[in-house]
Amino acid sequence: MVGSYFLTTAIDYVNSAPHLGHAYEKVLADFFSRHELSLERDVLFLTGVDEHGQKVQQSAQREGVEPQAFADRMSARFREQHRSLGVASSHFVRTTDDQHKKIVRDWLQKLHDKGEIFFQEHEGYYSVRQEQFVTEKDRVDGQWPEIFGEVIHTREPNYYFRLEPYRQKLLKHLEDHPEWIVPGFRRKELQSALAEPLADLCISRPKSRLAWGIPLPFNEDYVTYVWFDALTNYYSFASIKGQLVWPPDLQIIGKDILIPAHGVYWPIMLFALELELPKHLLVHGWWTNRGAKISKSDAKSLIDPAPYVETYGPDALRYFVLREMVLGQDADFSDERFETRYTGDLGKKLGNLVQRSLSMIGRYRNGVVPNYDGFHLTAADEGLRSDVIVEEYRRAVEQFAPHLALQAVWDLVARANEYVEENAPWKLAKEPEQAKRLDVVLGLLAETVRRLSVLIQAALPFTAEKIRVQLNLSTGPVRLEEALYGNSLHGHTIGKPEVLFPPIEKVDSGSSPAP
Repeated sequence: MVGSYFLTTAIDYVNSAPHLGHAYEKVLADFFSRHELSLERDVLFLTGVDEHGQKVQQSAQREGVEPQAFADRMSARFREQHRSLGVASSHFVRTTDDQHKKIVRDWLQKLHDKGEIFFQEHEGYYSVRQEQFVTEKDRVDGQWPEIFGEVIHTREPNYYFRLEPYRQKLLKHLEDHPEWIVPGFRRKELQSALAEPLADLCISRPKSRLAWGIPLPFNEDYVTYVWFDALTNYYSFASIKGQLVWPPDLQIIGKDILIPAHGVYWPIMLFALELELPKHLLVHGWWTNRGAKISKSDAKSLIDPAPYVETYGPDALRYFVLREMVLGQDADFSDERFETRYTGDLGKKLGNLVQRSLSMIGRYRNGVVPNYDGFHLTAADEGLRSDVIVEEYRRAVEQFAPHLALQAVWDLVARANEYVEENAPWKLAKEPEQAKRLDVVLGLLAETVRRLSVLIQAALPFTAEKIRVQLNLSTGPVRLEEALYGNSLHGHTIGKPEVLFPPIEKVDSGSSPAP
């Protein structure tokens, strides 16, 4: 292995079922994880669920079960979503894990011993939905924004973590490391949020109000507040083969938890503990449903990815979300757009290219790839022999832009389909004097299909495997450098071509297909 690579996603709250937003973030992380594996790096990829907190406790009470039983059942649903989409994490994080609880208590004790955590009574407004205290400055036109949900007035003693002493250090880090927040405009938003002094962060809840949490090591009558529990997970399981891996190379989060959670609380926690900050925070946008905002409070707006996976296959959904969302921007989901991508990009373009290329090799050369690197090459063949595509793909991934990486790959798909039409192998096959030219055309098509199986493996792992099976090549992760042009298929016997993306009967069922 060539070094290591450590990436994480946000962990998902188990008080409600997984939806498209959860699926997108995990697929995005899995894409980067598989890419790094193709560079022969030892990858640590963490994702999972946040199982503590007031909303989980309340959900369990409504169902008449213990919080742990509720968390077990909901965690299994998230794990199943990951499995169905091919999200291959190194470890599925659960905040009820004893290893995690120990790290949380150790960190809290260290910060308490340093005087960073103190006890005081607080009176003010509290957002039940966000599980945080809010102030008058959070109101918009005199009203609490919808994101806060129910806001109540409360008064109780709690433990607090000092943030303000580290504000200037955080601002300097932003200035010295402009690459820390991706995309760049999110960095400016964070700088604006740090322009004013930071209030102390309440990090506890009394057990009398919230029993479902990790007890504070210095006062067992209190449990730690959700962020000090949830954020610590990144460190709790940060090891490869028993060795600590720190800091993370990439942390992927949604724009709603950049400020203040990951942009303020998290780096200041690390400053106080004298730990390095993650190298990059990749902040993605939200999905909308036919242009309408998706909200947990509006069940009809939620998109369940499961029926799409069952009907179209996991790679169809993976391709759609990776291709549609531009880095940092919001993206819209609709059945029409999804079906266009499936039928067009996947079926008619990639699927058709693979099937007819391999079928013609079977029909005209008995399934054996002919020599395609001789003097019968012409200028028209250069487009399929070029290695520029590999560099374009790599550069796009390095810029955290999967949509551009896939665009480059599908440019090659389009080029190959045009090549088939321009050279018309079915016509060459009827002219014996064109036998050598037909060899080149068929060989180059086989080589292009092989290269595509490498280039799509991070985004469409299941399809990449199917293509390699049809090519009669070994399956499993393949080094990215194998996407470079070569003549390794000369004399190779391919397998049986099969349809990769079969036509799906159009269904009319609102926001999801009939399973």
